[in-house]
Amino acid sequence: MTTPALARLLTGLPDRLPGLRAVYEDLHAHPELSFQEFRTAGVVAGRLRGQGWDVTEGVGGTGVVGVLANGEGPVVLLRADMDGLPVRERTGLPYASRATAVDGEGDEVPVMHACGHDMHVTCLLGATAQLAAARGAWRGTVVAVFQPAEEVGGAPAMIEDGFPDRFPRADVCLGQHVAPAPVGFVGTRPGPVMAASDSLRVRLFGRGGHGSTPESTVDPVVMAAAVVMRLQTIVSRETGAAQTAVVTVGSLHTGTKENIIPDTAELRINVRSTTPVVRDRVLAAVERIVRAESAASGAPKDPEITALNSFPVTVNDERATDAVLTALTGAFGRERVFTLPQTLTGSEDFGVFGTALGVPSVFWHFGGADPALFRDADPERLLQDGLPATVPANHSPYFAPVPDPTIGIGVTALLAAAAPWLCPEDPRPATGEEA
Repeated sequence: MTTPALARLLTGLPDRLPGLRAVYEDLHAHPELSFQEFRTAGVVAGRLRGQGWDVTEGVGGTGVVGVLANGEGPVVLLRADMDGLPVRERTGLPYASRATAVDGEGDEVPVMHACGHDMHVTCLLGATAQLAAARGAWRGTVVAVFQPAEEVGGAPAMIEDGFPDRFPRADVCLGQHVAPAPVGFVGTRPGPVMAASDSLRVRLFGRGGHGSTPESTVDPVVMAAAVVMRLQTIVSRETGAAQTAVVTVGSLHTGTKENIIPDTAELRINVRSTTPVVRDRVLAAVERIVRAESAASGAPKDPEITALNSFPVTVNDERATDAVLTALTGAFGRERVFTLPQTLTGSEDFGVFGTALGVPSVFWHFGGADPALFRDADPERLLQDGLPATVPANHSPYFAPVPDPTIGIGVTALLAAAAPWLCPEDPRPATGEEA
C-alpha cells in the first residue's frame, strides 16, 4: 500500500509521463559512447536547471550533478548512468539509433543504448521533477548524479574529480537498472547483488608469412584459438560448482587476408566473479593459460596482458535494503517485488559512490520487457531458470524496454526508495547507533 508521503511525491506524475516518453525516445535515438555524453549531459543539465536544481557540469569528464536542498534532513544520492554501447541497433523502432562515433581506438563504430541507460536518465529526470514540484512532501537534500561511462567505470572518475568534497555528503546512495524481466517486477537482495568485473586486453605475438608455407611462421591465429578454447576450462574445471565465475572472450582481432599469416592477435577478455578468492584464482588462471599457450606455440615474444577496467562487487547494505524493499513492496505490491536468490553476474560501478563516501548503498533492478514475451512463464521460476531464449537481454542489438509503463515504474521506484529517508512520517531505516 502506497504511503501518504509517497502519494504526495507522485502527485502529477501521470501528466508528466508523455513528456518523459519524448525525452526517452530522444535519448534513445542519440546515444553517446563512454565519456562522450556531451549532448546527453546538456539535455540533463538544461532540464535540471528548469526544475530549479543547482547544477554542476563536467564532473568526472561529462558527468552532471544536481543538488536540491529542502530544509533540514538526510542527504539522499540518486544516480543514473548515461553512456551507450558500440552496438548496431536492430530493434526496428521508429526512434532507433542510427548514430555512429569514433571510439577510443580511433575506429568509427555504431552506437546504441543497448543497456537501458537512456531509461535510467529519463526515470531520474522524472524523479527530480517530482521532487522539485512536491517540496512540501519531503525534507532534506537530494543529490542527483548523472554519471558518465558506466560501461568502462566512470564512477571513479567522478570521485577523483573531488565529488566527496564538492557536494553534500550523502547518508545513503540509491540506484537502479532496467532489466529484461517482465515490466512491473522489481528485485534486489541484501549483501552482494552484482558481480565484480575485470576486463583485459591480450596481445599474442607470432611470426607472419605466406599462408602456403605455415611451417616458416608462428601462427597467432591458431595460438589465439587455443587460448580461447582453453580459457573455457577455467570455469568448467577450476571453479567449484557452488562458486560463481564467468570468462568471456568478447573480441578477437587478427589478420587482413585469407592467405597471409599475421604477426599478432588481440583478444579482449572479461571476467566476472563474486568473491575475492574466486576473482584472484580466475585472473591468475587467465594469465597462466595465455602465457602457457604462447610458449607452447613457440612465440617469439611473451604476450602482453593489459588491465582495461575493473569493477568491484556491488554490495547492498542490509539495513538500508530492508527499508528499500519495504518501500518498494508498498508501492508495487508484494507479488511484484522479489528478493533475488543469488548475486547477479552483471556488474556495476555504482557501489563506488557508497564506498568513497563511507555510507550505505542500495541497488535494485526493475523489469522493462514486454509481458507478452513471458506469457507462459512463472515470474518466480524466472529467478531460478533464467530468461527465455526469445527475450533480448542487455547489450543485445534487440534490447528495447517498453517505454510505457516502464518509465512510470522507474520514477516511482526511485521516489519510493528515497521516501524512508526524505519523508518524516514514513518509517525511517534504523541507523547503526539505533541498532
